[in-house]
Amino acid sequence: MRDISLIVRRVWKSAFMFTALSVLIVSATQAQDVVEGRKLFKDNCNSCHQLDRNSTGPALTAKLNELDEAFAIKWIRNWKSLVDAGDKQAIEASKFSAAEMTTFPRLTDDQIKNIIAYAKAGEPKKEGEKAATEGASEGVSNFSLAGVAAIILISILVLVVLGRAVKMLERLILQKQGVVLAEEDNVSFGAGIKGLFKNKKFVFFFILCLIVTLGSFGWMGMWNTGVHTGYQPVQPIKFSHELHAGTNQIDCQYCHAGAFKSKNSTIPSLNVCMNCHKSVQATEKYDGEISPEIQKIYTALGYDPATMTYDHSKEKPVEWVRVHNLPDFAYFNHSQHVVVGEEAIRKEKGLKPNEPVCFACHGPVDTMDEIYQYSPLTMKWCINCHKDAKLETKGNAFYDKIIEAHEKIKKGEKITPAALGGLECGKCHY
Repeated sequence: MRDISLIVRRVWKSAFMFTALSVLIVSATQAQDVVEGRKLFKDNCNSCHQLDRNSTGPALTAKLNELDEAFAIKWIRNWKSLVDAGDKQAIEASKFSAAEMTTFPRLTDDQIKNIIAYAKAGEPKKEGEKAATEGASEGVSNFSLAGVAAIILISILVLVVLGRAVKMLERLILQKQGVVLAEEDNVSFGAGIKGLFKNKKFVFFFILCLIVTLGSFGWMGMWNTGVHTGYQPVQPIKFSHELHAGTNQIDCQYCHAGAFKSKNSTIPSLNVCMNCHKSVQATEKYDGEISPEIQKIYTALGYDPATMTYDHSKEKPVEWVRVHNLPDFAYFNHSQHVVVGEEAIRKEKGLKPNEPVCFACHGPVDTMDEIYQYSPLTMKWCINCHKDAKLETKGNAFYDKIIEAHEKIKKGEKITPAALGGLECGKCHY
């Protein structure tokens, strides 16, 4: 009987360690986030793929259930490299449609796994869609948190059962040894819980679970601090990028001219809007009345459409709400990326020839009715791009000057800060 007791104690300790480790593993490693996968699918895949039927691409739920996940991740990230490498499965898959699939080198493995998890799970029921959409902005997987809670509850249940089993075996051993034991009274639920918390091992395990759970919430909260992916504020004028950049095919730099020649992309003045909206008033959609949103432009400029005159005393600026906002200590130059680094960014992000380089960071703006932050804009996100993008130095005047300066250094010739861009205004005047 003593051997049985020892075995039970060892089992109890093993179960304790197993449950504690399970909590740590589940807390540290989130399950694939179906909600985040749904958002990524809508942003990147929805134009060509449906879950339950063939479209430009195959029905994804059935196809991804057939494919090996490791292959699917490589295919989604850059199917062209697989085809170029002679992968038979990739070559066969590329024959489905004449239309070329967009590559997604910017997506991480976890993001692609989230898309696969969503595609396999399918679209949630309509009554749950609102909750799912709201949950996507929280940045924390409800499924993961439910998993942590389930593990903790199961662990407590296992410990209670094993504790009762050990106590019962101990009583049997003492009875075999001739020790007279008093009969146990029926203990109330409250007294049982109180007695449970007198058990040092249980108290230790409970505190450990509490620390891990609170630590997980804290860690996930800190990890997402300052990350505003999906941020979509209400603007004073409902300007539709989908209508202007998508339907009307207006070039980005027509409004955001600064992006190609300065640090900031600049917000266009209302005079730029008036180039078109002095005559375009959308009256056909409002029973002959001027569109309320276009009227807001006129009001801000003090413009009277009847007399086509301006009253400058009535002018007032439109208070746009900033969407993309980097920390003050982060320096980002638009022209450096959209002019000097355009080719490298295009190849790295897999942009099509007709897509502006702006899409690399701002996403498919031509499909956004109201603009929102598409990319996380975190330090890690920027560094990953800088590590993977291949610079095209040939014929690029910026890099020609750098190479020329290095050649002078090799020859021991005099090299000045001016030769390395030391006369640029932004070097001193930030």
